[in-house]
Amino acid sequence: METGLNILKLSFYFSLVVVGSCAQAPKPLSQSLGIRPKICDQYECPTYKLVEAGNGYEIRMYNSAVWMSTDPIPAPSMTQATKTGFLRLFSYIQGDNKSKVKMDMTAPVITESTPGKSVYTVSFYLPKKNQQNPPLADGLHVQPWKPTYVAVRQFGGFVSDDSAKKEAAALMVRLHGTKWIMPVEKSKGKSPAYLIAGL
Repeated sequence: METGLNILKLSFYFSLVVVGSCAQAPKPLSQSLGIRPKICDQYECPTYKLVEAGNGYEIRMYNSAVWMSTDPIPAPSMTQATKTGFLRLFSYIQGDNKSKVKMDMTAPVITESTPGKSVYTVSFYLPKKNQQNPPLADGLHVQPWKPTYVAVRQFGGFVSDDSAKKEAAALMVRLHGTKWIMPVEKSKGKSPAYLIAGL
């Protein structure tokens, strides 16, 4: 069954998705409230169904979507790679693509990290009106995603390499003892360590 495969992707197609807010907040949220990120009131976001709101985590089932991703970016830090990738993707939506098409900003922009390597991929959620026929661009590639289960931990403040590792570890701790830990553990070898979504 397709759902079984997607559960294996649970937090690892977005591989330990740790969702970071660009708005300053005093401390990490300890209890998930199942609240839609406020940024999605301003920008188009991928749609999802909240499957479970647990203590310090959410399980979301994201609908299929199309993303535009950078080629792998070698960088000494996630922060630097995110900046480099974001600037390239921002240029892309401003018309620096083969069709010269301008697009609306969306959220999130995600950064994918692979353990043990200083290589990152930054991705931009394409607006629905551009998903059928996304404009192509050098150094970028289209990533269609099937419906995917995602484990999410929301936290305030700006995302750094250290905070990403800390929040990814905290998400794993919160998932232990739940039915979600087994698919997460099984999928670790198939995907990167985590993705950070800047909202």
